[in-house]
Amino acid sequence: MYNFDLVRPTTIADAVAAMGQEGAQALGGGQTLLPTMKQRLASPETVVSLTAIGEMQGVCISDDGKLCIGGATPHAVVAREAGSKYPGLAGLASHIGDPAVRARGTIGGSLANNDPSACYPSAALASGATIITNTREIAADDYFQGMFTTALEEGEIITEVRFPIPEVSNYQKFEQPASRFALVGVFVAKYADGVRVAVTGASEEGVFRWSEAEAALGKDFSASALEGLTVPADGMIGDLHGSKAYRAHLVGVMTKRAVTAAA
Repeated sequence: MYNFDLVRPTTIADAVAAMGQEGAQALGGGQTLLPTMKQRLASPETVVSLTAIGEMQGVCISDDGKLCIGGATPHAVVAREAGSKYPGLAGLASHIGDPAVRARGTIGGSLANNDPSACYPSAALASGATIITNTREIAADDYFQGMFTTALEEGEIITEVRFPIPEVSNYQKFEQPASRFALVGVFVAKYADGVRVAVTGASEEGVFRWSEAEAALGKDFSASALEGLTVPADGMIGDLHGSKAYRAHLVGVMTKRAVTAAA
């Protein structure tokens, strides 16, 4: 590690001011940034911790019935407090990493980093969530823009995420056993006006919606409705953990499992 300044603001306004400094980097739970800094792949001069900002923590239901989660809320809190409100999302949070990761990692940090194998991006995209920052609101369909790429601008902070609650939902993850990231993860959410299916861990472009599956499930919400549907292997991630064809196959398998579990 190297020398850097650590700032722990207690309000969003103070955090935004701190982020305005040259060389500043926001710190959520530190599950990605700190290992990256240790490897000298990132070297911010000032690290702005968001963990002391009370208004960015907690889980609640808004007046319009959405599940609202503060950007600095740890995975373990989401798993515990969202269980009775949005079981599919709580189940996803309860299987991120291990207990230590769930105690420290935050939903805002995960979405800001947008790792192509992270779990939360699939939930946000499948739910049609809204990403709230210190300056604006961003629809999930517009937020994710490719591997490790989002619509966030320099110095912008995720303060809250709002999830429309579906009728039924489920997340199925085929884990990479060493990292516990998703080799392929699929989140399925059924709403009154249709079904949304989001896939993480599979594509070279990061999280994506599987529109063909959404159309089929909108007519018949059952695993049998997916028979014969496949995603192209082209564009899938191929590495030592699984080939492009293997990941494409897993997308179909995990989607069927998610639909069966949700139904």
